[in-house]
Amino acid sequence: MNRYGAACTAGGVAPDAVDAGIVGDHVAALSRSGLAASSVARAVAAIRSFHGYCLDEGLLGTDPTALLVAPKLPQPVPKALDVDQVLALLDSVAGDTPVALRDRCLLELLYGTGMRVSEAVGLDLGDVDSERRLVRCFGKGAKERVVPLGTHLLGALDQWIVRGRPALSRGGAARVGDALFLNARGTSRLTRQGAWLVLKRHAERAGLGEHVSPHVLRHSCATHMLEGGADIRLVQEFLGHASIGTTQVYTRVSRHHLHEVFVSSHPRARDRPRNRAPGKRRGSATVWTS
Repeated sequence: MNRYGAACTAGGVAPDAVDAGIVGDHVAALSRSGLAASSVARAVAAIRSFHGYCLDEGLLGTDPTALLVAPKLPQPVPKALDVDQVLALLDSVAGDTPVALRDRCLLELLYGTGMRVSEAVGLDLGDVDSERRLVRCFGKGAKERVVPLGTHLLGALDQWIVRGRPALSRGGAARVGDALFLNARGTSRLTRQGAWLVLKRHAERAGLGEHVSPHVLRHSCATHMLEGGADIRLVQEFLGHASIGTTQVYTRVSRHHLHEVFVSSHPRARDRPRNRAPGKRRGSATVWTS
């Protein structure tokens, strides 16, 4: 707002005389000045808020920012682990103590279903249908979806529900209710923060650093499914995305994989064998090799 106020003062324009052209020129000048698109977008939001206030207070008759368009921000490409990194993470859980069984089950679930961490810690025992190999979760806006369970995840769930959870909740069963995942003391439902700490601990053990989050596992799940040939509409439903545009961002992550598949499968993408001697004739033409 300081820049905007200075620009209006320098142009001799009073706040009640600002029109859409002046605002547009100022935003264009910000873009030309080298500011990041995100900084320009924040400036546009501040200017809109200021003129909205002036309009509400009766200081302006019209809003000069009504048709103002903020710069489009580049959509960041999600970070994803490769398959070997995910396997290293899952293998980092050692032992068969109740807490180890819980941790292994949680990590398998986050990667195997692509659930958000809030969805995972919100699961109850009744949401898991082992016979039909399905789990029900509730996403944003309490929207329900049903996700299939893979073999490794199903095994981890069985170990946790049958062996780990009863041992961990001993003495506190009445307080934990039907929560699927419990804290390390077995006294309450595992929280989002607790799930983050579980992942952080095992990521460090696997040598993956501090930047692995539950959402990175969600990104990895989607990326690996697309690289494996899954239809993007099925991945959208699997992850619970309301818009296909949200899912399409993962196709950008898979471009390197797409290039590798193209090079290995398309006959005109590979180097041709160079085993002909210089000057060998094919029909009436002379074929030269380098």
